[in-house]
Amino acid sequence: MIDIDRRAFMAYLGGAAAVAGMTVEARADALENYLAASVTAAASAATSGAPTVAELEAQIPARNYRRGVGNGMVNKDGGNVALLAPLPSKPTLADFIRLRLQSNAEHCLQSARQARLRNMDEDIVFACLVHDLSLSLMRAEHGFWSAQMFEPYVSEKITFAIRHHASLRFFPDKDAGYEYPELYRTMFGSDYVPPPHQQEEYRWVRRHRWYMAPRLVTVNDLYSFEPGVKVSVDQFEDVIGRHFRQPKEGLGFDGSPVAHIWRTAANPDAPL
Repeated sequence: MIDIDRRAFMAYLGGAAAVAGMTVEARADALENYLAASVTAAASAATSGAPTVAELEAQIPARNYRRGVGNGMVNKDGGNVALLAPLPSKPTLADFIRLRLQSNAEHCLQSARQARLRNMDEDIVFACLVHDLSLSLMRAEHGFWSAQMFEPYVSEKITFAIRHHASLRFFPDKDAGYEYPELYRTMFGSDYVPPPHQQEEYRWVRRHRWYMAPRLVTVNDLYSFEPGVKVSVDQFEDVIGRHFRQPKEGLGFDGSPVAHIWRTAANPDAPL
């Protein structure tokens, strides 16, 4: 059992004022990151606080969960999950963001807000709004999962931006203002090297005419939120209306190739 220094933890989050402005999900994510950093720092002093890939692999048999499980499928506080509020009969994207994909919604909303404040094109703002929503269902390869969820309903360029943002996060671009996240040294290992298929994906995307679309998603992909700022999906209803083709039957009931993903999000408590 890890002893948590409350003062150190509060300082890590930016103080009491910053904590007061965080959602329950954001606090849970912050606690998980703090605990991970604490454990790996103690075990990896030789690597400046970041564990090696081998040290992270050694932790696998000591856990009762897989790292790839979706954020919406577990209670990060360690307690039981709660009953979910019912969705409307013809649920919209905004309904899913409010009622089912909340575990990553705040992060996406903050990223979209950042892109809007930087006067990014609306398609980039929308891509930021939805880029990590699939993390509620599946963490591994989440860029491709998110792109698949949205492909029937958005432009090809937005799909491209969502699909490739996750791999581009491993490759800095100083000219675009993107640096490798320090958090990744803890999550993946201080000596982590992206696998060959991801390196090839980066090289291909780097030459593509739409390279800056996923790159701008990474630039606005915030890991920390502005204290005291609460972002609502209501602020992006106009953007959703212009860039998302809402099926009249409701997400999950339109017979699209990805309807099953939305039904899974709608009813994650189904036994089969």
